[in-house]
Amino acid sequence: ALALLPPLVRVFGMGLEAQWNDWIYRALVFLVISCPCALVISIPLSFFAGIGGASKEGILVKGSNYLEALSETTTLVMDKTGTLTQGVFEVSAVHHNTIDEDRLIELTALAESASSHPISRSLQNAYGKTIDRSRVTDIRESAGQGVRAVVDGHQVAAGNEKLMKSIGVEPISCRSAGTIVHVAVDGCYCGHIVIADRLKPHAVRAIEELKKAGIKKTVMLTGDNRKTAEVVAAELGVDEVKSELMPGDKVRAVEELLAHQRSGKLAFVGDGINDAPVLSRADIGIAMGAMGSDAAIEAADVVLMDDDPLKIAKGIKISRKCLRIVKQNIWFAIGIKALCLLLGAVGLANMWMAIFADVGVMILAVLNAIRALFVKNL
Repeated sequence: ALALLPPLVRVFGMGLEAQWNDWIYRALVFLVISCPCALVISIPLSFFAGIGGASKEGILVKGSNYLEALSETTTLVMDKTGTLTQGVFEVSAVHHNTIDEDRLIELTALAESASSHPISRSLQNAYGKTIDRSRVTDIRESAGQGVRAVVDGHQVAAGNEKLMKSIGVEPISCRSAGTIVHVAVDGCYCGHIVIADRLKPHAVRAIEELKKAGIKKTVMLTGDNRKTAEVVAAELGVDEVKSELMPGDKVRAVEELLAHQRSGKLAFVGDGINDAPVLSRADIGIAMGAMGSDAAIEAADVVLMDDDPLKIAKGIKISRKCLRIVKQNIWFAIGIKALCLLLGAVGLANMWMAIFADVGVMILAVLNAIRALFVKNL
C-alpha cells in the first residue's frame, strides 16, 4: 500500500508529487521495521531464561504457562505434614492409660504394623523391637480414622475419635498439641498416645516471605484435630486453617476457595499421594520433590527439589521478574517499531534506522531477556 497507493493517487490527478522510487524505498524501510524478530525471539527466550534461573535454585517449572500462572498467584494453600512440617513423627506422651504404658505402645504398634503411614512408623519406632507379624491377624484399616486388628487374641482399635465412636467407645479428649491416637482393647478405652511433628526450620520465615512476595491469603489444610491445627497455624502465622480433613475434603476445600477467588491464581503445595488430586485441581500445583510421592510430583506443575518451603516465595519472585522482563520487551519492541514506522512512512527514516529498529531492538531485547537467568539475590 505504501509503495503503490501514493504514486497511483498522483496518476489520478490529485496533485501529489510522488516518485515511484521514493515510495518503494519507504515501503522497503517500512517492511524491515515491521519484522517481529524482537518479539518472536525475546519473549520465548525470557521464559526459557526464567525457567533456567528457577532450576538453578532447585525449582523445576514444567512449562512457561506454569511460570506465568505462578506469577499471578495471590492465594497459597498448603498441606501441613511434609510441607510445613518435617513429617518425622515421634511419640511424645501417653495419657489416661489404664494399662502399662509400654504394653499400650506395644499393642498399638503391632496393630499398626501393616501400615506405611508416618504415624504408624512412629509408633513402631517407639516400640523399639522387631515386629512379630504372626501375633497380628484380621487387620482392618479405615481411611481417615485408624486401624483395627486382633493382637495376641485381643481386639485392638487405634485411631482418632471417629474410630472410637464407631465401635461404641467414648474417647477422652487431649489438651496436648499433636496427633492423638486413641486406643481401645476388647471394647474398653485404654488411653491415648500423643504423637508430635516438628516444623521445618524455615517454615515460619517461608510464610513471612510469601506475604512479602504479595501473597494475599495463606491457608493450611490438615487431617489433624482442630486444636493441634490451630496451634501449628498460630506458630506459622497462616491466615486460615482447615482441620480434620479426609483426602476428599481437601479437594472440596480447594474448590470452595477457587469459587470465592475473585482475582489472581490459587496455588496448592503438597507432597503425599493423597495430595495428587488437589494438585491437579488447583490453578497451579507445587510438589515437594525430595520426600514427595511420585504421584504428587507427576501431578504438580512446579517441583521443589529440596523440599524447602522458602523456595515457594523464591519461585514466585522469579516468575514475577520473568514476566516483568517479558512485558518490558513487548513494550520496548512495539514502542520503538511504532515510532520508526511512523518516521518511515513520512520519509524521515532510512534503511539504517530500519535495521536498528529490527536487529538492534532484537539484540537489546535478547540482552534484557538474559537478565531472567540471574535470580540469586531475589
